[in-house]
Amino acid sequence: MKIKDTEIKIIKADITELEVDAIVNAANNKLVMGGGVAGAIRKRGGKSIEDEAVKKGPIKIGEAIETGAGSLKAKYVIHAATMGMDFATDEIKIRQSCANSLKVAEKLRIKSIVFPALGCGVGNFPLVAAAKIMSQEVLKHLRENKSGLKEVIFCLYDDQAYQVFEKNVFGYLEYIQHKLSLGPFTTVDAIIELAEGIILIERSNPPFGWALPGGFVDYGESLEDAVKREAKEETNMDLVEIHQFHTYSDPERDPRFHTIGTVFIAKAKGSPRAGDDAQGLKIVKYEDLLKLDYAFDHKKIIQDYLQSRK
Repeated sequence: MKIKDTEIKIIKADITELEVDAIVNAANNKLVMGGGVAGAIRKRGGKSIEDEAVKKGPIKIGEAIETGAGSLKAKYVIHAATMGMDFATDEIKIRQSCANSLKVAEKLRIKSIVFPALGCGVGNFPLVAAAKIMSQEVLKHLRENKSGLKEVIFCLYDDQAYQVFEKNVFGYLEYIQHKLSLGPFTTVDAIIELAEGIILIERSNPPFGWALPGGFVDYGESLEDAVKREAKEETNMDLVEIHQFHTYSDPERDPRFHTIGTVFIAKAKGSPRAGDDAQGLKIVKYEDLLKLDYAFDHKKIIQDYLQSRK
């Protein structure tokens, strides 16, 4: 399956035999290559890999560094510190070491990277949990960055591990990309209180009608930051003293698709002026608010708001 332009693969193989740009070593933070995947890489690729790694260590648990690949078919070995010398690992260590391995791969400008099941050897971390954590980090990395990677490969050594990763990696990514991508989408709206009334905008895009200033929450944005941004874009006002009023989640509230909207009540500074995506703007007196034709469920929101003022 693909995430943007990157192919995600799960294979059963010996990671030391793969002809790829980089293989990931589930390392300790001193980068000493003993048993497990590290020992196999050292045995097949040569002691020069360990010597180079140790010179760059120790590193913090969760960090990753690259070395040459000795006599392996790969070009690089990326050493991801999933544990310390006590061989104990956990979700945070695996998550960070996976994320930092991907960052190293981008720095190297390589096209393919191969991961073993991080933390599942001497670290004894559950395979199912590792599969989900690593798929989450790969998805996050590829969605949030302009990646040069063409292949991200999960390489498992035995049937059990392969089956666990195939089910959980692909199952998780399919769920996120195909089911959750349908929505619901998160929106915010602002009831901007002035002495003489509240600010409404006339929508220039369908669905048409009068509406509270608002819009969609961007990825990585809080509800509070989103409502401040939308209010500024649509009304030229800077919100102050904001607090949440209510969240509306009826699947039919938006004729375009399913949205969940949180409404804020706020004061504001500045001079009201309609933004580019608003056809008009006006301050409506409290006693006249229910006389207008509204888009979405904004008449219901206004009714609830007026009731709360009594």
